[in-house]
Amino acid sequence: MHRTPPPPALVASVAVSAVVGLLGQQPAPSPRDYVREHYTKYEHRIPVRDGARLFTSLYVPKTCETTHPILLNRTPYSVAPYGTDHYRDGIGPSERVMQDGFIVAYQDVRGRYLSDGEWIEVRPHKAVKAAGDTDESTDTWDTVDWLVKHVPCNNGRVGLWGISYPGFYASAGMIDAHPALVAVSPQAPVTDYYLGDDSFHNGAFMLAANFGFYTAFKARPGPPQPPGPRVPFDFGTPDGYEFYLGLGPLWSGAERHGLNSNPHWRINLEHTTYDDFWKARSIWRHFRTITPAVLTVGGWFDAEDLMGPLRTYRTLRAESPKTNQRLVMGPWTHGSWARGDGRRVGNVDFGQPTAEYYREQIEFPFFAHHLKARPVGDLPTASMFETGTNRWRAFDTWPPPSVAPRAFYLLAGSVLGNDPPVEPRDAFDEYVSDPARPVPYVGHVQMGMQGDYMTEDQRFAATRPDVLVYGTPPLNEDLTVLGPIAVELHVSTSGTDADFVVKVIDVYPGDYPTPEWTGPGPRPANHVRMGGYQQLVRGEPFRGKFRRSFERPEPFTPGEPDVVRFELPDVAHTFRRGHRVMVHVQSSWFPLVDRNPQTFTDIPRARPEDFKPATQRVYRSAARPSSIALLVEPPGPQTVPGPVAATPRRR
Repeated sequence: MHRTPPPPALVASVAVSAVVGLLGQQPAPSPRDYVREHYTKYEHRIPVRDGARLFTSLYVPKTCETTHPILLNRTPYSVAPYGTDHYRDGIGPSERVMQDGFIVAYQDVRGRYLSDGEWIEVRPHKAVKAAGDTDESTDTWDTVDWLVKHVPCNNGRVGLWGISYPGFYASAGMIDAHPALVAVSPQAPVTDYYLGDDSFHNGAFMLAANFGFYTAFKARPGPPQPPGPRVPFDFGTPDGYEFYLGLGPLWSGAERHGLNSNPHWRINLEHTTYDDFWKARSIWRHFRTITPAVLTVGGWFDAEDLMGPLRTYRTLRAESPKTNQRLVMGPWTHGSWARGDGRRVGNVDFGQPTAEYYREQIEFPFFAHHLKARPVGDLPTASMFETGTNRWRAFDTWPPPSVAPRAFYLLAGSVLGNDPPVEPRDAFDEYVSDPARPVPYVGHVQMGMQGDYMTEDQRFAATRPDVLVYGTPPLNEDLTVLGPIAVELHVSTSGTDADFVVKVIDVYPGDYPTPEWTGPGPRPANHVRMGGYQQLVRGEPFRGKFRRSFERPEPFTPGEPDVVRFELPDVAHTFRRGHRVMVHVQSSWFPLVDRNPQTFTDIPRARPEDFKPATQRVYRSAARPSSIALLVEPPGPQTVPGPVAATPRRR
């Protein structure tokens, strides 16, 4: 999502030797030195159709022996550093791109920093435009048109890329695209704030990520100006659980801390249903007749925008079938494919540099082919990293047609099994959910949203009395799951509203080895022994009052059985032989998700007395069978991609 402004797209790591040896070794140049040596920086205020001017930093190769394509990044996070004598540490989406001679442009989007106009959160796209109407599509069109006409030595081809919020601008820019815009890569794109991206997941508000983000991301105070000094928000404690519990009801708590003065934060408290405000900002609804080639990128463990790339791919496949599109999903947190080696997330080690593979074998060939006409091998339609087996897989479509749903039922005795329950109608498990003591989302002290929580060990939660636990015996053979996970819970509550959080977990054998910690950096605080590790594979909340519609919430009737159906986002994961599949069901996940008072009300404006303990029942009877359904791949030959034919490095 857009919650943490990403660092520059390239964060290259170059060792600098501390001492010049006897052989006359010279210190390796820093990335900033490389940019300054090989590129000249320019700054322009590019005019667009309504007269506004958009501030753009341009890095142009010093040599013009051949023409170069242009790569454009549009961002609300500032194109800093400002000034033609001040250079970025690195440019482009990767070091490989930087060293291959692309023209790279960074633009402050309308209303941010040095660009004219008013900034609007996820500016709605105007499908029908009157003369002079603007949106992010027209601002991109006008920018591309200016660049190809005014930047020397360009070859007339433009690519557009962005991660997180800049990914939204990439998605918006590919709609009604300029003819010169031939390649677009939305990466972790904000696609629908309400339907699973940054703000809401199944109607539940993602509290910690949004509160933390909007303490820093604020409206521009006046005319165009560069970023001012950032004053960190004082939480008064390192313990996010303590801070957010003390916040109390959201509206009054945010008001005490001055956050309600930020209109961008406030919209999340004012629009808690999938209303016209959010629908107008659902950029995926406009993905039709997309002409540029598209490379959509996401991370399986992206805590902010996991759904964005998956929804982008599915919508293009359904609504723009002629688009030349590719999907990449790797074992990454938010934006981490653009930096580092991608070898691990939290305690889980994948045994290979997955991010380096992506940058060298997928991203660079994509841009080199479409922008420089370089011959490359075929890129699969879907390049998906399969966790568990820790390997790249290639598919012609996603999910692959070979998968079939297999139900896993919640059964008596905390068992998860494939045979449906035979118990009488009223068989159930129950727990008391207390908003004053919500289930934490991690088992240690953490301020805000931990970026790698999506592989976190769940043993701490399994011991709580307000978490139901169901598990299979050790598996006799590998179980490969490819695609979304369907959930059907038959439930009742003694309250009038309730959240239901479902987590699917891979339980490691007790003798699983703990890899030696080799860095980079110090061993993390959540580092544990891996024997018996309960790895979160996928988890999602569902706010029960939206069980029939995200537009029109309905209360529960206390004590009356009802049904909640929803999907957990896609996975590509193999539960290995000897591992176990486990499911947790709980009614809070704090402070990742805001607390449900368990009283049917407008939750941000709930009163303290609205927060009440409630008894939640999950039924497991023949008449009311609760289950998850995994899309399971049958055993047999499988496609594993080889390296794409690489183009020579430019020296």
